[in-house]
Amino acid sequence: MIHTQKITPFFILLALLAGAAPALSAAPAATEWQNRAAIRATAQQFLHTYIKSEHEGRSEIALGPLDPRLKLKACTVPLQAFLPPGGRRLGNTTVGVRCKDPGGWSIYVTARIDVFGPVLVTRYPMARGTSIRADDLELVERNLSHLPYGYYRDPQPVIGQQAKRTLAAAAVITPPMLQAPRLIKRGERVSVIAERGPLQIRTSGKALRDGKSGELIQIRTDGSQRVVDGVVVGQGVVKVTL
Repeated sequence: MIHTQKITPFFILLALLAGAAPALSAAPAATEWQNRAAIRATAQQFLHTYIKSEHEGRSEIALGPLDPRLKLKACTVPLQAFLPPGGRRLGNTTVGVRCKDPGGWSIYVTARIDVFGPVLVTRYPMARGTSIRADDLELVERNLSHLPYGYYRDPQPVIGQQAKRTLAAAAVITPPMLQAPRLIKRGERVSVIAERGPLQIRTSGKALRDGKSGELIQIRTDGSQRVVDGVVVGQGVVKVTL
């Protein structure tokens, strides 16, 4: 008589699991990829801290998108952000984010930084050569990222300067717009202060060219008729070092 053993579903399941075990143990572990949101958060926080340390007033930071296909190995240490050397600090720029794991990586994220603050502007149109007074100026809020040629907040360096060209009303005052006033005209009589150590001699002479504050001009001195170089230090006053 032949005996047969009834095979139950339980034994079939055991057999299947036993056969699958070697294949399961041989499967490679899945690679963990860096979370893209963490990269953006690191860049955003870094730029926010940087802007607050450099500028007062309100600011707006907008990060560009990351490529959805981007795959970077997950970093085991905190991510670090940095500004690339020579990069712009306002307007359209980039911020770097890096992982300092052994064999780590770096990536650059595009960004737009807008900072708003008070700057000096003209109250009304001004003709070329006009000497600027305090009443000619007012402070208004402007986007500083739109002012690559500079701006002023303190009126003192501006007052007394001359407009180098015609200025429109509400124009932001920038250094290239200004020039020092002419304090000496060619051919006019000037006071000459000659110094040598503690010794100071005052004489007079004739200016051989126009001069602005701080400029070096030539003067023909009275008496000796020597031509000497002197620095314009005031209205009609030149200082000569012997």
